[in-house]
Amino acid sequence: ILMVDEKGKNMKCLTFFLMLPETVKNRSKKSSKKGNSSSSGNSKLPPVCYEIITLKTKKKKKMAADIFPRKKPANTNTTAVQQYHQQNLNNNNTIPAPNWQGLYPTIRERNAVMFNNDLMADVHFVVGPPGGTQRLPGHKYVLAVGSSVFHAMFYGELAEDKDEIRIPDVEPAAFLAMLKYIYCDEIDLAADTVLATLYAAKKYIVPHLARACVNFLETSLSAKNACVLLSQSCLFEEPDLTQRCWEVIDAQAELALKSEGFCDIDFQTLESILRRETLNAKEIVVFEAALNWAEVECQRQELTATIENKRKVLGKALYLIRIPTMALDDFANGAAQSGILTLNETNDIFLWYTAAKKPELQFVSKPRKGLVPQRCHRFQSCAYRSNQWRYRGRCDSIQFAVDKRVFIAGFGLYGSSCGSAEYSAKIELKRQGVILGQNLSKYFSDGSSNTFPVWFEYPVQIEPDTFYTASVILDGNELSYFGQEGMTEVQCGKVTVQFQCSSDSTNGTGVQGGQIPELIFYA
Repeated sequence: ILMVDEKGKNMKCLTFFLMLPETVKNRSKKSSKKGNSSSSGNSKLPPVCYEIITLKTKKKKKMAADIFPRKKPANTNTTAVQQYHQQNLNNNNTIPAPNWQGLYPTIRERNAVMFNNDLMADVHFVVGPPGGTQRLPGHKYVLAVGSSVFHAMFYGELAEDKDEIRIPDVEPAAFLAMLKYIYCDEIDLAADTVLATLYAAKKYIVPHLARACVNFLETSLSAKNACVLLSQSCLFEEPDLTQRCWEVIDAQAELALKSEGFCDIDFQTLESILRRETLNAKEIVVFEAALNWAEVECQRQELTATIENKRKVLGKALYLIRIPTMALDDFANGAAQSGILTLNETNDIFLWYTAAKKPELQFVSKPRKGLVPQRCHRFQSCAYRSNQWRYRGRCDSIQFAVDKRVFIAGFGLYGSSCGSAEYSAKIELKRQGVILGQNLSKYFSDGSSNTFPVWFEYPVQIEPDTFYTASVILDGNELSYFGQEGMTEVQCGKVTVQFQCSSDSTNGTGVQGGQIPELIFYA
């Protein structure tokens, strides 16, 4: 009885070999008659008649990985499989084992062995710009299955039979990341190569890899890279990523404009940012950022960074800066002395500030709308008593989480319950013990039960489904209002905020009562 697996049918079989008794008896007689004539002839007997009966079991079909489960070695740190995977990170490594197929139970794993491997390679790619190329092996069938572009390249009507293909517009690291996805079904992205990988995925129409790149960029999006990603998202036609970039740029405009990445954007993206109505920044910051961009653009165009050349590369974009909406001090000490404006422009803007009859200007004179902050109030009522709320250098703290990305601009705090008073407040925002934002400022309390805003220097980006810790240390009049009847969950527009007690709180603030009644945010 032999249990075998019928080829290509994934089913268990039982095969019975039945030898008829009469056949065996006749076979014995014939062999005895020959006597000693030829002892070696006994091995050449006529074939035996038999019947084969195949019994198919009704058990559930199993795949190769179920039949041959991978076993972990007992005393070794790395298996032969892991060693081969490590070898494939280097170019032109072949599998030395004669029976390497036996090490991999699934077709996916055997296919992955061919990644960046010269074994059976029928095409090679010379990837990268001149002076930085890398020669990578490929297998036409695998590539054609993973990309419609490769299919057309190798098997289409206009296919060319080339052993070597040059790809100067894709970085080698990005091309390898794409090949790894096609061969291994693995997505391996890094911050410094994800944009180049997205370009490769778009060029060769690998949509799932492109989507993964966009998701990676969205999760790593910050004020430092938002302007560059905005430029790239428009190039790659990714509207969701574009919208995400605008959210960050609007809320953290001053950080984004001061970032190094702002100087790397193209002229079209510069114009779109300068036109932005909801840009949450002082106009002097916008002006200085435009001048910084102009200086770098002069270098890109191999021009001397003179005032004339800066104005030349800015062109009509200069008039998108709303200089007349600056504070007078900012204009007098900044823009007016920058040299970028003509004498007539400077005089007209000064008249705009001071004269009753204002001159016509080429610059936009209407202030930007900016963003309207939202307030999340977590208490249903407030009160005061003669023995609290007191401040003696102790910390009031609360933890919160949101279900959508927001930008915390500051906190609303209670003030004195004994008439007008001034408070000094040190506010802080942390995530898992890491300080994300802090500020030391003062606010004046008029003796009412209203809340008074205290702002961070820049809005702090808050990711969804993660708890953050909001803290404040107050110094001032010892008696103040305090919140009560606190809520664990508050709906603010489209944002849901959850609250929980913080171990950092040493002054009594918690979910049910205390300080920090409001979170002020942009969404």
